Amino acid sequence: MGDMSAKPQDTLPIRLNVDDSDSPSDVVDALFLGRFATGEQPHSHSSSIDRVKSGASLLPPGATVLRSARDDDRSATLAEGDGWTLLVSRWNRGADVTVTATTSELAEKVHRQATDGAQDEPEPVPENVTMGFWYVSPRRGPHRTTRQIAAGTWDEVRGNYTAPVADAMDRLMKVTPDDIAGRLLLLHGPPGTGKTSALRTLARSWRDWCQVDCVLDPERLFNDVGYLMDIAIGEDEGSSKGRWRLLLLEDCDELIRGEAKHTAGQALSRLLNLTDGLLGQGRNVLVGVTTNEDLERLHPAVVRPGRCLARIEVGSLTRPEAERWLSREEGDWEGAVGREGATLAELFALRRGGGPTSVPGQSKGADAGLYL
Repeated sequence: MGDMSAKPQDTLPIRLNVDDSDSPSDVVDALFLGRFATGEQPHSHSSSIDRVKSGASLLPPGATVLRSARDDDRSATLAEGDGWTLLVSRWNRGADVTVTATTSELAEKVHRQATDGAQDEPEPVPENVTMGFWYVSPRRGPHRTTRQIAAGTWDEVRGNYTAPVADAMDRLMKVTPDDIAGRLLLLHGPPGTGKTSALRTLARSWRDWCQVDCVLDPERLFNDVGYLMDIAIGEDEGSSKGRWRLLLLEDCDELIRGEAKHTAGQALSRLLNLTDGLLGQGRNVLVGVTTNEDLERLHPAVVRPGRCLARIEVGSLTRPEAERWLSREEGDWEGAVGREGATLAELFALRRGGGPTSVPGQSKGADAGLYL
């Protein structure tokens, strides 16, 4: 064993060069690695917390703080105890907590003491649904965070869709695990017709049996095998309970259009492999894709029979439907809608005099206008 009284900066096996591009938090990160790098504390245990409870220090009993740094977007705290060293990196409401120690059992014990009860669990709101968000972080690699998203019931938002779409959605909203045949859910149609709004409501309708995760960088997902494997194979909070997962990929026009095999390399084949190939075997994973492409331009392999759980073209409301939609608000709407009808986004713009759009059945201020 090394000298436990040695300072972290004295245990670094390499020289640390610092310039103007490095922040104090970067220095704290580097100092933390010393005892692990030398083998003095060869065991590590770490985790991420999406929402840290207010007032939680994330420091175990008896911790001595060695360094503390705060930058514009994060803070870092370096602490130690008998046989262990701890690094807490905090950003917004979240944090990464990592412990190195002389034994694996000690690392796990100290980590548990630091994080026990620190996760903030907001009070459940009936109209909210928990959605996951995947992205590749420059610092942490593939990462998943969660948010409470406001979503209306299907009965509340059904009038936002033209009759054929509403009928198809009626069936989709009632799907249970016993009804699942295909693994791909495809919503296509022009922008502003409410495709993503429907998916938010679907997340609420399915929340008893399906966890919905949105992939924020889908163009990277199918070109990065490590990222794909983390999402498809890696454990998440619901998989151990046998829950299904729905991965949402928005605006994937280039991935699934007819010429995608040439322009997107192996991305399309990996998508299909996730839905009904070897990669998807044994995993309760559905993939939901939205696209602005016409059905005729989609790759035949994507829309072949048996692959899709549902394939719904989400279009504009007809003129009578749009006029009925507007009539729910007081005002003079005569002549406001053309013969070709209107999209959901156009109707909100009309109703608000060209102002920001929102979706009825969803709470104001809770990203209500972001999902059209």
